[in-house]
Amino acid sequence: MSNNKIKLTNITKKFVTSEMETHALRGVDLEINEGDYVSISGPSGCGKSTLLSILGLLDTASDGEYMLAGHDVSNLSVNQRASMRNEHIGFVFQSFNLIDELSVFDNIALPLRYREKALSQEEVKQKVDACLAKVEMTHRAGHKPNQLSGGQQQRVAIARALVNDPAILLVDEPTGNLDSKNGDAVMMMLAELNRQGTTICMVTHDPRYADMAKRKLHLLDGVMADEFKMELAV
Repeated sequence: MSNNKIKLTNITKKFVTSEMETHALRGVDLEINEGDYVSISGPSGCGKSTLLSILGLLDTASDGEYMLAGHDVSNLSVNQRASMRNEHIGFVFQSFNLIDELSVFDNIALPLRYREKALSQEEVKQKVDACLAKVEMTHRAGHKPNQLSGGQQQRVAIARALVNDPAILLVDEPTGNLDSKNGDAVMMMLAELNRQGTTICMVTHDPRYADMAKRKLHLLDGVMADEFKMELAV
């Protein structure tokens, strides 16, 4: 049985300068189970991005414990965090972060090139092709990102995030650079991926999209203010 549970216990984050000390997170407790779809919302400056950075091992907490897929990742070195991040975490950013010089196929394959255990070219092709199919972009495999619409680029970014079979998909304002039609399409895709078993934690300022999650969390001044659990339809 896989252990892909994510658990934060009493996570705090302080930013200290010579003039002041800012508490971005104050004793946050959070559990995300395999197959969850969690949205985190709240006003600007409430700590959403800081929390997502800690979940994604892009930043470390000032205090508290972080368990990821059975590993205590609270005090890892930079290199250890990078290795865990590549193996267990997929990212979808507001700005897509695709490499214009690479084809769609090679953008999606990029995380596989950094695996500790190298894959054969055939294994890489199988994984990339499977992710292209998931986001309905197989016909665009040979294109460059600048030949795609914003919605198509976000689909490619989602495929890249999924290619290493991550324990969790971290999604940061995925519709921020999209019009409403493309934004709705991307959100429907995320919902379908979750139905297929992908664990998702999403930061969004849009209440409509936050409501699509199974669990809705609200951050206020660095504190988890409340939680609402949707009843799943049978």
